[in-house]
Amino acid sequence: MSKVNPIQLQKHLKGMDYPASKQDLLDHAKKEGADENILSTLEQLADEEFETPADVSKAVGNIE
Repeated sequence: MSKVNPIQLQKHLKGMDYPASKQDLLDHAKKEGADENILSTLEQLADEEFETPADVSKAVGNIE
């Protein structure tokens, strides 16, 4: 799997209401047209609440 571009990731999460669960992030990214690479990366996140977009980026950085 190729590394997810953090800018692309945040583009697909634009308008997301925080705090957000992993499932909220997945649902929103799908609605925004995220590709399979971004969706599969979000699938790997821990089942927790993310308080800010920075928390999501940090968590994604930790799994790659």
